[in-house]
Amino acid sequence: MSETIRVFVNSGAVDLPPGADVAAAVRAFDPALERQIAGGAAYVTDGRGIPISTASSLSAGAILRVVISSRRSGSADADA
Repeated sequence: MSETIRVFVNSGAVDLPPGADVAAAVRAFDPALERQIAGGAAYVTDGRGIPISTASSLSAGAILRVVISSRRSGSADADA
């Protein structure tokens, strides 16, 4: 059994311990992105584009995309 699993986040690969979650993968790739997710300015999708929880466990070969929201909370009236 391998001691690490490789997962892909945006344009990069990270090696993590088996059982790692989405948050750990994003943190290993770019801690600033993890902060944006925590603050609601971004979210994570799986390889199919379906939003995924940061608490979800990963398996080897998982593909994740971090999507940065174009609107900040509270700016809904900016277009009015």
